[in-house]
Amino acid sequence: MSKQIGDDIRAMRKSRGQTLQELTSAIGRSVGWLSQIERGQTTPSVRDLGLIADHFGISISFFFRSATRQVAERGVILRAADRMPIGSPASGLTEELLSPTLSGAFEVIKSTFAPGASGYPIAPKDREDGGVLIEGRLRMTIGDLTTELAVGDSFQFKGQIYSWENPGDTPAVVIWVISPPVY
Repeated sequence: MSKQIGDDIRAMRKSRGQTLQELTSAIGRSVGWLSQIERGQTTPSVRDLGLIADHFGISISFFFRSATRQVAERGVILRAADRMPIGSPASGLTEELLSPTLSGAFEVIKSTFAPGASGYPIAPKDREDGGVLIEGRLRMTIGDLTTELAVGDSFQFKGQIYSWENPGDTPAVVIWVISPPVY
């Protein structure tokens, strides 16, 4: 269990471009301590996990999403019942991490866009995004291209500024693949 927690913390820290020093300064711990956590040599306290979760803007339960599963499944299989929501319905976008781990080369996310919601331009550096719309309608602007996606349409782009809008009156759902992981 401590290995998966360490892998997740390292992946989140790196995806945000943070050094060990930057994260430890933010939570009031030492670089050596965090290094041991990330390598799975020790397990952080619930209090420390809470500080780390707050720093990354996630729920502490994220770190325990597969804790009740067989050891062989952890980091390989993520059961539907163990998925953790990310984001807030108030923003118009809620997401679920579908990937069992954040330490791989990519992550899979289920994004649900509320009717009428829109997102500000996102500028992903050194990142590749792709996905498929499985419910609703979604208008996307990718670089200079603005297009409306229908169910079954897919997309893929790398390092381009993008934004989204759900012009429909029902939720739009996208299965999103991002490399490298950002959560």
